[in-house]
Amino acid sequence: MKHLKIAIVLFLLLNNMGFLYAQNLINGKLGEAPVNGGLQMENYWVWGSSVIKGDDGLYHMYASRWSKFLPFHPGWMIGSEIVHATSNTPEGPYTFQDIALEARGTQYWDGRSTHNPKIVKYKDTYILYYMGSTHPFEDVTLDNVSQLDLQSKWCIAARWGKRIGMATSKSPNGPWKRLDAPILDVKPNSFYSFLTSNPSPLIKADGSVVLLFKGRDYKPDGINNADMSIGVATAPSFEGPYTVMGDQPLFSLDHFGEIEDPHLWSDATGFHMVAKDQRGAITGEAGDGLLAHSPNGIDWTVDKNPKAYTKTVTWDNGKTVKQGQLERPFIFVENGKPTHLFFATMDGPGGFGNGTKTWNMVIPIEQ
Repeated sequence: MKHLKIAIVLFLLLNNMGFLYAQNLINGKLGEAPVNGGLQMENYWVWGSSVIKGDDGLYHMYASRWSKFLPFHPGWMIGSEIVHATSNTPEGPYTFQDIALEARGTQYWDGRSTHNPKIVKYKDTYILYYMGSTHPFEDVTLDNVSQLDLQSKWCIAARWGKRIGMATSKSPNGPWKRLDAPILDVKPNSFYSFLTSNPSPLIKADGSVVLLFKGRDYKPDGINNADMSIGVATAPSFEGPYTVMGDQPLFSLDHFGEIEDPHLWSDATGFHMVAKDQRGAITGEAGDGLLAHSPNGIDWTVDKNPKAYTKTVTWDNGKTVKQGQLERPFIFVENGKPTHLFFATMDGPGGFGNGTKTWNMVIPIEQ
């Protein structure tokens, strides 16, 4: 009984320490965003970056891009590819180097679109997690792009086929070895029966993996997909197998609130998550960022003061702008401390159909 009481006290202490640590290092600590930082690409929509420092001393960014002749949404579903860019500093600007994961044919589960990358490293292996999809139809071109919307044949097939995959390399420059099957498939009669997407992995010191992911199930009509849920899977190593923990999601419309784009990191106090509050149920404003913490990556608690950031950004040219979209938060950690917060962002008044430009931006976290 004595040992049980000590364990409970330690659990509560670590939970509270995790809350304080995350709050002190993110909320209220964001600096000015460099106007010329991050990654921009002419003639492309750019989205969702993940950054790692290589043994070469360079900062390697992996990001999604797709041609601007496609509409931003849902063009990514059928035309996204993952590109690799580098910089001498975390802020950038990042310079395009190569296509890390390109289209490879309808016959592959990820043959038409690769999207939402997350890069990690274990020992001498770089592991690139991502979402992939395919469809069996002709290419979308300038001649038929007007037919592309969520109800089109391309998007119905591509959205239904979204799954989480993984590629590996001994170098951040590739080449990347892709798998012939996803690492996290759907499961009938579950909160992820329709799709799995948006992976956020963390590899522990022993090589085991905690993987947050987005899932959707079917609406009662059996045709359309339901609201987003966030689940967690674990694996004994990055090679798998990946097992979803529990039958209920960590976050959903009915539990805490609907969130998207969770990003996971850890320190001596436990696990931390930053994510987009989809409807504002947690932070009070749809699209703002939230913080949560966990002792093990599986059992999560929303921070007492959960707001991590808002869509209003202060730039280093003196301007303060409410971004049209601010998504895919990514915390870059160097020497054990969060140093930069990356986002995918869009100009305009808000709404995926109202922007003319997207890019990946970065905000320093003041120490």
